[in-house]
Amino acid sequence: MSATDPAPATVAELLDELAALENPRMRAVNERRGDDHGVNLSSLRTIAKRLTTQHPLALELWATEVTAARLLALLVCRPKEFSADELDRMLREARAPKVRDWLLSHAVRKSPHTEALRRRWIDDPDPIVAAAGWRLTAVRIGRQSEGLDLPGLLDTIEASMAEAPEPLQWTMNETLAAIGIEHPELRARAIAIGERLRVLEDYPTPPNCTSPYAPVWIAEIVRRREAAAQ
Repeated sequence: MSATDPAPATVAELLDELAALENPRMRAVNERRGDDHGVNLSSLRTIAKRLTTQHPLALELWATEVTAARLLALLVCRPKEFSADELDRMLREARAPKVRDWLLSHAVRKSPHTEALRRRWIDDPDPIVAAAGWRLTAVRIGRQSEGLDLPGLLDTIEASMAEAPEPLQWTMNETLAAIGIEHPELRARAIAIGERLRVLEDYPTPPNCTSPYAPVWIAEIVRRREAAAQ
């Protein structure tokens, strides 16, 4: 480091910086979704860009248990350096929905342990952990579903989704839609399951957005793809 380079940021300094960025109105909105922070996500990304990748710092930030600091940690971590057990522990520690989402997208899906963790989590008795397994399953169906027991997944969804807790129900529904969208041979069954269970049928959907109700979701994405192919 040259004499003109800034000193490396400490965790204490970063916590102070994050605290200064807290917006009470934003926190109130986030807390309604279970996220206990009021820091603009664009501001977090700006800080992460300044810090660049610093895996040891990411571990320190995560250890603070502060939600905004954990989100920043996931932006500056090096995903391939996490072991499967570390990622498993982090998921079980992460109770804020945004932290769980970013853990999956910024760390788990970029690690070499994605498939092993998907299999570990999908049948976990903790519905939040199981929801992560189903989220990874939905992503895999959209990219490379070879080797998955898709009829078996539909069996499980048909038997369990209606009574599943909300986070798990949501990601099981994502998997149902992914199967219907990506696999024409199973589309009719996926739509029939959605119509029978009626999960998210009445979910409020803004104009110009696609409903998460699986039969509508499947039909709309298929329609768009067919129109784009013409």
